Amino acid sequence: MSNDTTRIAFVCVQNAGRSQMASAFAEHECKARELTDFIEIVTGGTQPADSVHNVVVEVMQEHGIDLSDRTPREITHEDLQDCNYVITMGCSAEGVCPATWSGENRDWNLDDPHGNDIETVREIRDEIETRVSTLFNELTGKRY
Repeated sequence: MSNDTTRIAFVCVQNAGRSQMASAFAEHECKARELTDFIEIVTGGTQPADSVHNVVVEVMQEHGIDLSDRTPREITHEDLQDCNYVITMGCSAEGVCPATWSGENRDWNLDDPHGNDIETVREIRDEIETRVSTLFNELTGKRY
């Protein structure tokens, strides 16, 4: 990672829902805004699940984004060390962010899609999409 790269981590407990949707939308924003050389996306969970929740895969597919091949992963202190932003999904970053980390933490306080009906998960997805777009507007100072 170069000094000109902004590193953003999307973190939740299982890395099977909210953080997967957020990272997928962020990857889409990077491509659409031609920022792939300037922004690096990291995602993970403190207690990763075995797979991305089926309902999350389904609602993201409705937006043309395929998460079926993604596997939740553990987030480590090393992953977060060089992050400029750590976005938690409604679970505190306490105990996740290393003591020497100097980036900004934001908690989006989103409901967990796990166990919710598809309509609720669609609402969570749409909220995440809006928040990711707003974050990218903030980072770039541009609206697309």
